[in-house]
Amino acid sequence: MNNVTFHDWETIDYKEAWDKQQAIFNGVMDFKLGKSDHSPQSIIFCEHPHVYTLGKHGNNTNLLISDDMLKQLQATYYHIDRGGDITYHGPGQIVGYPIVDLELLKLSIRDYIFNLEQSVIDTLVHYNISATRLDGATGVWLDVNVPGRTRKLCAIGVKASRYVTMHGFAFNVNTNLKYFNYINPCGFVDKGVTSMQIELGKMVDIEEVKAILKTKLYKNLNINE
Repeated sequence: MNNVTFHDWETIDYKEAWDKQQAIFNGVMDFKLGKSDHSPQSIIFCEHPHVYTLGKHGNNTNLLISDDMLKQLQATYYHIDRGGDITYHGPGQIVGYPIVDLELLKLSIRDYIFNLEQSVIDTLVHYNISATRLDGATGVWLDVNVPGRTRKLCAIGVKASRYVTMHGFAFNVNTNLKYFNYINPCGFVDKGVTSMQIELGKMVDIEEVKAILKTKLYKNLNINE
């Protein structure tokens, strides 16, 4: 059963979205364990108000500002149960939360992350942005072979329990990149962050990007709506 429902939660508080993710995750897990006859597998897009999240094994020293500065920035901070280190979510960014059973999709966790990355790479082709992967790091990157120019356009951090996934990716479309100045993004101190807006020199229609990205995700993960 590869049916996966799509939801656009639009702008939503991070903690509210996390709780809603958990409820869907629990439903998928109940189906997997035979406790339910319906699996609410989902792919969710949303945007968050300014928030920093630190992965389960991340280093909290990669948040470079105080609690008082967080308040001045009107930002929140959460230590959560995904992989990866610290990242930023905010307006103008597509945050994606696929909550799916990888066993049903016949995907390993490594293949799943590869296909998330590929979906973003394929989306960027439509905008003539040439992106790729960086050895030893997840996400989608530009200029990986140019010292001092390597920069990340999409971060990925997932959790999988019994091959059911949570969390996902953060894709910078029209994101205000100044908020990344207050962290070591994903734990890196020698690599930059970028957005589609910066690369193209103009604001991008985020709804158009969502539509393309949704199609690429469903194709690359081999799932049906």
